[in-house]
Amino acid sequence: MTASPAPVRFASVDALRGLTVAAMLLVNNPGDWGHVYAPLLHAPWHGCTPTDLIFPFFLFIVGVSIALGISPRREAGAAAAPLMRAALWRGAKIIGIGLLLHLLAWWWLDTPHYRPWGVLQRIGLCFIAAAWLALYLRPRARVLVLLAILLGYWALLACNGGYAPWSNLASRIDTALVGALAYAHDAASGRGHDPEGLLSTLPAIATTLLGVMAGDALRRDQARWLPLAAIALLLAGAAWSLLMPFNKNLWTSSYVLWTAGWATLALWLAHRLIDQRGLPALGRSFGVNAIAAYAGSAIMVYAFAGLGWWGPIYQHGFAGWMTPRFGPTLPSLAFALAFVALWWLIVRVMDARGLHLKV
Repeated sequence: MTASPAPVRFASVDALRGLTVAAMLLVNNPGDWGHVYAPLLHAPWHGCTPTDLIFPFFLFIVGVSIALGISPRREAGAAAAPLMRAALWRGAKIIGIGLLLHLLAWWWLDTPHYRPWGVLQRIGLCFIAAAWLALYLRPRARVLVLLAILLGYWALLACNGGYAPWSNLASRIDTALVGALAYAHDAASGRGHDPEGLLSTLPAIATTLLGVMAGDALRRDQARWLPLAAIALLLAGAAWSLLMPFNKNLWTSSYVLWTAGWATLALWLAHRLIDQRGLPALGRSFGVNAIAAYAGSAIMVYAFAGLGWWGPIYQHGFAGWMTPRFGPTLPSLAFALAFVALWWLIVRVMDARGLHLKV
């Protein structure tokens, strides 16, 4: 019986994953949400800021990791069913961690309701779906699925209320499924919306599938085609945005192509600089402990906020002495950078000791 080959590992992928997680921590933890530099905020509705690239980058890298970890085993002759069961279990654990984190937030922060959808829940669902597509469909069939998702989602939204807040189809489905438990809820109309809601997870799967395709190119030594693919995705996304605007809340099809274009370019650049030219894999420590950093930092925030420490730490450590000299926005950013630095130190120590928490 032939053993399955070990997953293909690229330092560039770990580094890019790690930088993406670090960026998540940076934009999620300013000292003062009332004073944040515009590029570090999500677009209010339509549009795409640098912050709006972070989550699709992570899902794209999830797809790359599927291509590097699962696909080689399948091509080497491993049965699809056991690989799929492992993927289901892993995705379920990611979803479970997300649900638990929201339970902790509800308990510690006294939030008005428990939120069932979330970032990790979406990651888990996209991982499961993309793993199934990678295991059971040939590359050409995956392209057809990708096109069907993007065109079908466009048609669904365009023919059922368009892209306006609250009245779009994705928001209406969120309202029907979870109502007041959605991320945002308009008490006057009874409508809800969740940026990680059910329907908008469909095009997020397309983002992950594009990562699978890029990962396949990387492991087959065809990375030279990635810049051309990136340009094609960027041009297609920009053109499509004239009809279907960029929108992270709805994860519009144009947004899928646009963000995947930048992610593909970033993957190629990281591969060139780190794998081929030997530059340090900056961000690797975050990358090999991505879930630990994300979940651990969230628990730290909930605990500090619940204990009443968050505000005093910011006030006495940053805002109190920096605001009179530099204004209120710089100390808010300095606090976020310090938070990222703290977690960089934590994952750096973990990595140095060979402690890699995986699900």
